[in-house]
Amino acid sequence: MFKRLIVCFILGIIIVGSPVYSQAQNIHITSFSKSKKILQNDIYSDYFKTVYCASTYHPKSKKILTYPLFFDRTIMQNRSDRIEYEHIVPAENFGGILPEWKNGHSSCQTKGKPYKGRRCAEKTNRLFKLMQADMYNLYPAIGSVNGVRSNKQFVQLPRFVPSSFGTCHFKISDNLAEPPNRAKGIVARTYLYFDEVYFPHFKLNHEQTALMIDWHIKYPVTQWECIRTYRIEQIQKSENLITKQACQKANLWPIKNNKH
Repeated sequence: MFKRLIVCFILGIIIVGSPVYSQAQNIHITSFSKSKKILQNDIYSDYFKTVYCASTYHPKSKKILTYPLFFDRTIMQNRSDRIEYEHIVPAENFGGILPEWKNGHSSCQTKGKPYKGRRCAEKTNRLFKLMQADMYNLYPAIGSVNGVRSNKQFVQLPRFVPSSFGTCHFKISDNLAEPPNRAKGIVARTYLYFDEVYFPHFKLNHEQTALMIDWHIKYPVTQWECIRTYRIEQIQKSENLITKQACQKANLWPIKNNKH
């Protein structure tokens, strides 16, 4: 509890000079599939770039149109030619502690054989479905980048660690990952948002909190990030105050011209 009070105080200062207010969770959209359709049709209706590599993609087919230099398309080849909606905060991070994920549920059976994990949590746990469908946590990414990242924890890796995806400077080392600089602010604000609104079901440790606050400060919001947040707020009917207040401080909110 003390840690959360300190975090809220720090974020209140660096965002708008006032305390961070209580933020609403997603309470309306329980379908991950529905969220992806809304993102494609309504949120990313005029902006077709992936979150990590800034690759352009076709708005209807979701096929990748441009790749970073030296990007190896043979890695997860069946996923490298399309976008997928990436959970910045991996589903396992907020679902792995749930009893349905860990142990299964009486209704999680196929032909008499019980199952557990994400599939069971998605079927039986409403909170998990809401968290999984929260659009503030979903961004388009090249499928193979999403696949290789998987549920790896974001950290600051040593400089000598090479990029795993050519000039898209996304680094992978064992079970750790570092996103490109262009995405670090987005990653940070997403994690801080989840830590704020879904606590105690999801929580950052002290080291992770410090890193995310550091990235949040070093990599400020962009016009597109603010437009995206505004659009999600109108449809999901909940606020991401971490990002919204940063947009207000940067004079990028409210959105007077809701176009990128």
